[in-house]
Parts: sequence; structure tokens; C-alpha cells
Amino acid sequence: MPTAHVLQTHNLTHGPIQNLSFIWPTGVCWICGDEGTGKTTLLRLLASDVQPASGTLSAAEGGVFWVDLQSPEHDASTVQACWDALRQRYPSWNDALLDDLAEELQMNPHREKQLHMLSNGSRRKVGVIAALASGATVTLLDQPFVALDAVSIQTIKEFLREAAEHPSRAWIVADYETPHDVQLASVLNLDTPR
Repeated sequence: MPTAHVLQTHNLTHGPIQNLSFIWPTGVCWICGDEGTGKTTLLRLLASDVQPASGTLSAAEGGVFWVDLQSPEHDASTVQACWDALRQRYPSWNDALLDDLAEELQMNPHREKQLHMLSNGSRRKVGVIAALASGATVTLLDQPFVALDAVSIQTIKEFLREAAEHPSRAWIVADYETPHDVQLASVLNLDTPR
């Protein structure tokens, strides 16, 4: 069972996140809650994409992966260009895993397409594939199953099931509900008062 801690917050505050103290262990961790409870805000804080109003964050060495490819600034980038740019930022990037996932999630025919040409589901797959291939110590996934077909969801869940026992890495997933078919190392429910 995973026991190492890879990420910790102490009295972290920003927007809907107020005085959050929490420790994320290795394995698959879940952040759940209703709309507006701060799931995405918390992921952005954990990634240092936004700075907290107060509090501290400490992370293990090896990097934190976070990407949001939904914004219009990425529209003109091709799928392959996105992956190539992200590869440069993560020294443990796994090209073989990326190729396997691109095949399983049926993204190979789209590699040279610009992101604005993709469906919402395919655009989400670009980020999820990059996240899973990044090799980062901490990988942050924001609602990875939205707009995906059942086969793609099962492929990603199979990856997470295998990742659940990893001794030195963590995958932190934010979504409305926890899954019943993935072993979770921790659950942070933002609907529950802390």
C-alpha cells in the first residue's frame, strides 16, 4: 500500500479554498465536490498555476504536471505540437506510453490537427494522454472523463488502477464523484466542512 507523501498544504487559501491543510500520499487520490467548491482552483494551486492568498504548499521532487488545453490560446496548436512542447518540460516523459495511449484512445489520426478542429472529447484526450505520459511525480487531472466515450474512460481507469500501487508517484484527480472501480489512496471531499 502506498505510504509516502508527495504533496502537502498548510492553511492554503485562495477563492473557494479556505485554510486547507491536507497531505496527498502516493497512488491515486481524488478531490470531489459540487460545482463551485474549488476543485479546479485547488488543482491550479497545487500546480502553482495560481498563487495562494495565504498558506503554504510543499511538493516532492520530480515535478507537478498540470495543463489546461481548453482555453482558446491553444486553438492553433496541433496535437503533436502540444505533446512536443510538454515533453520538453518533463524529463521523465514516456514516449512509448504516449504512443500506446494515442493508439488506444484513437488519437493517432488527429496528431496533425489543430486543437480547434477537435471535438471536446478528443481535445480532452490530448491533455490526459500528456498527463499520463509526463512521468511527473505528481500528475493533476481535472475531470478527465468529461465528453469521453465508454472505451476511452475504461482505458484511463485501467491506467489509474495500475497506478494505484505506485510507491513514489501520485495522480490527483478532481471530479464530482469518486469512482467505485479504482483503489484510492485518499479522498478530499470539498463539500464536507473541514
